[in-house]
Amino acid sequence: MYPEYSYYGYKDENVKTPITFPKQHQDIQPGLESIMQPLPIFDNPEIKGSNKLKDKVAIISGGDSGIGRSVAVLFAKEGADVVIAYLNEKEDAFVTKQAVEYYGRKCLLMEGNLKDEKFSQYIVTNTIHTFGKIDILVNNCGVQFPQNSILDISTEQLKNTFETNIFSFFYLTKAVLPHLPAYSSIINTSSVTAFEGHKTLIDYSATKGAITVFTKSLALSLADAKIRVNAVAPGPIWTPLIPASFSAEEVEIFGTDVPLKRAGQPFEVSPAYLYLASDDSRYVTGQVLHVNGGSMV
Repeated sequence: MYPEYSYYGYKDENVKTPITFPKQHQDIQPGLESIMQPLPIFDNPEIKGSNKLKDKVAIISGGDSGIGRSVAVLFAKEGADVVIAYLNEKEDAFVTKQAVEYYGRKCLLMEGNLKDEKFSQYIVTNTIHTFGKIDILVNNCGVQFPQNSILDISTEQLKNTFETNIFSFFYLTKAVLPHLPAYSSIINTSSVTAFEGHKTLIDYSATKGAITVFTKSLALSLADAKIRVNAVAPGPIWTPLIPASFSAEEVEIFGTDVPLKRAGQPFEVSPAYLYLASDDSRYVTGQVLHVNGGSMV
């Protein structure tokens, strides 16, 4: 099952990375990868692992689908065991687990709501019990709810967006930090919207701006401990959050406004996370890598 699913867009020479997408919309957040058309491409089978993360242990929030899934699979290909924290997307999480195990690594699934600080402690406790250590933390979970005006952003939405997108990063980082050894790595998912803004994603963009400064400040704070902290700022990437956020008409043209004229696929973003997680970036901290199809930020 996994190879057929993973290689979508590769096995048939006539199937290319799509430039536009069929109209579709999901009435759920943060969305389900299993019902997207076409399925996102999360693995590049032409890239072989080289043990850059041999026997490391990584925790990835939002690792069940989208960018998080691609990062989990690439980390496994490079020799890491992974712990995936996800909200409730059981089917997506199971596919990711299959993919990690396909590359010979272990995958621990942790279902729960990261808005609850106690869940972060639960994740860490189970990770230490299962693997005995933590080397890498990827803070990646997020939601977005487009609104035409700030007047349409309810107090409930504002709290939900901030609690999911940035509070959870604080909670999980605080829980993990006592277990991180020197030369470990924390990687946060920011966004191009932190640098460009977005007309209909005011609260979301604000959280991504907060994540960017959180990254830089935490990097300064942890430099003496030799723990590196960096971020990746993706542009338009084909993930479940897109059909779960935007109208069918917006999905149809998603990503065509960047210089490369198309949305990116998850497998085109995950190598940035691998770089920041590995010794290749041992002299890099407090930085943001931009993977956005050419947007000038």
